[in-house]
Order: sequence, then C-alpha cells, then structure tokens
Amino acid sequence: MGKKIDHVGIMVKDIEKSIKFYEDVVGFKLKAHVPHSDSALKLAFLGFEGSDETELELIQGYNDSLPAEGKVHHLAVTVDNIEEEFDRVKALDVKFVDDHITVLPNGYRYFFIYGPEGEWVEFFQR
Repeated sequence: MGKKIDHVGIMVKDIEKSIKFYEDVVGFKLKAHVPHSDSALKLAFLGFEGSDETELELIQGYNDSLPAEGKVHHLAVTVDNIEEEFDRVKALDVKFVDDHITVLPNGYRYFFIYGPEGEWVEFFQR
C-alpha cells in the first residue's frame, strides 16, 4: 500500500523554462535532472529546500499536445517494495498502463495503473 504522495508529474513543452518558473515564481529548487531509459524524455524533479514533502516532476517530450491550461500527467505514491506492490496490484481488478516495472538509470523503479477516470497512478520506489 502507498505511504504518501511522492510526486506529481506535469507535462511541459520547455523544461528549462518551466524549471525557471517553478524556481523563481513558486519557490521550488531543482533537485535533479533524471535521465530516462527513453532518451526522447527529459525529467526534472523539484522540491522545497529542507523538505522531504511531495516533489514536482517536469516531463518534456512525452506529449506535446497540451491544452492551454497544461496537463497533470500522473500522481505517484511512495512504496517500500515495488515488486511486492506490483504483485499485490496485479491480483486486483485494475488495468495497467504498461504491464511491467520500469527501472530508470539511477535505480528508481515504477509502474503505472489507470484510475477510475483514466488518470494515471504511479507506484514509485526510489
């Protein structure tokens, strides 16, 4: 079961412009540019200094067709053991976005399921 919201992913057209906005206007600090196994994607995680609260993930290159108000791509919950959670959720009546655990080059692991309205929910282990 999830423990907290780990991060919220927002699709953006220009990741550097968005980083500057969220730092200068909102007060976030860039924590890391994280490589993705799909080199077309650029990821950046931002958070508030000295806080382990929910982070903001900016995603460039996933889908450039954004409505004027932007688009929240997913919400993610932190889990202790991604394999156990994958097996637990697999036994439930839910639909997976992709039926596998993705491993990023930095070791983060995740999988996505669909929520009741088609939204994406990510189970995420750092």
